[in-house]
Amino acid sequence: MELKQLREKSADELKAHLVELQKESFALRMQKATGQLAKTHEARRVRREIARVNTLLGQKK
Repeated sequence: MELKQLREKSADELKAHLVELQKESFALRMQKATGQLAKTHEARRVRREIARVNTLLGQKK
C-alpha cells in the first residue's frame, strides 16, 4: 500500500492493518522455514510496510 493511502487512515485502521501485516509476515516466515516460499521479496515488502505503519502510528500520537 502506498504511503499516501496509509496517511489517510485513522489510528484504529492502521492498527488493524498492522495486525494483518504481522499475520502475513508470520505466514511468510513459516513458508520460508519449510522451503515453500517462492517469492522471497514478499517478506522484505511486508517488513518495510510494518515499519511504515509503526512510524505513522507514532506520528499520530
